[in-house]
Amino acid sequence: MIRVLLVDDQPLIRSGFRALLDLEDDIEVVAEAADGSECLELATEHLPDVALVDIQMPVIDGIEATRRIAAHPALAGVHVVILTNYGLDEYVFDALRAGAAGFLVKDVMPEDFLHAVRVAARGDALLAPSITRKLINRYVTEPCPTGAGTGLEELTSREREAVVLVAQGLSNDEIADRMVISPLTAKTHINRAMTKLQARDRAQLVVFAYESGLVAPRNT
Repeated sequence: MIRVLLVDDQPLIRSGFRALLDLEDDIEVVAEAADGSECLELATEHLPDVALVDIQMPVIDGIEATRRIAAHPALAGVHVVILTNYGLDEYVFDALRAGAAGFLVKDVMPEDFLHAVRVAARGDALLAPSITRKLINRYVTEPCPTGAGTGLEELTSREREAVVLVAQGLSNDEIADRMVISPLTAKTHINRAMTKLQARDRAQLVVFAYESGLVAPRNT
């Protein structure tokens, strides 16, 4: 059962998302919060698998709430998905840096919303290749060409290859096919890279890959 925490200062938004989630046999909404402060309290109390967090809220905003969740050892298993009205707005990259697993626009189709919750619960990043390119092209304009001092030297060649493929939006199965290895081995490469780079999840690997210059931004 996937345990979900809903965090939004608009009751109508929360009730709409909850109505969708309550119809699913494998998803349970364990709590709702109206601001970032409540989010932190309820996340600590309920330890959800996924926290759907509005990016702009009173008291504590979604970015700061995400940052505090990511820094809390007891909340290491909570995958934060940022909710935004504006798509690739100025806050999204900050949210990924803070530790968010990805983001959703609030007018997302119901089936895509439910899929995203399940993807986040698995620990995968919610960044399709097209969205990744747009995001990085907008916010990362001068990546370091050598990656010096970024932690790249700690990675094996296979781990680097796996990080590049994560940054391209590939799933574990797709990475395994591309690298001609088993999905379990692909997952091992990714997990070791995350450990060495102190990345909380795959989304942070994506950020690292572009900021270090391991993957270069390209125009759409």
